[in-house]
Amino acid sequence: MPSEILTDILGKRYKLQSSEKFDEYMKALGVGMVMRKMGSSVSPVVELTEKDGVYILKTSSAFKNTEIKFKLDEEFDEETVDGRKVKSICTLEGNKLVQVQKGEKGSTIEREFGPTEMKAIMKVDDIVCTRVYKLQE
Repeated sequence: MPSEILTDILGKRYKLQSSEKFDEYMKALGVGMVMRKMGSSVSPVVELTEKDGVYILKTSSAFKNTEIKFKLDEEFDEETVDGRKVKSICTLEGNKLVQVQKGEKGSTIEREFGPTEMKAIMKVDDIVCTRVYKLQE
């Protein structure tokens, strides 16, 4: 059963409005320059849906569309947008969906959902990238 907080945001679409230190974050993960330039130039739309306890996090942009399917608190295999293979686990902490990626280079993505925006705080090493997405009407 999804939490009440998640129920409020399921199926809503959030479009990237601002991004801080995303290039540094991608660089620390070993993403090549061409991929970083492409990644920095798009404004993806993020949507979270749920069916029978399985969550789907879709990210759509002119550059690439991705989706991850997961159950809360269960580790799963993920191929990141830049092609890295990682083990991820997503947990719910209040209104935050926390995703921990373990691989050659580990990172954490905290997605904090609010009524009008979703803030993604992405951390790798000592780099903290903040991306703010606004709710699409």
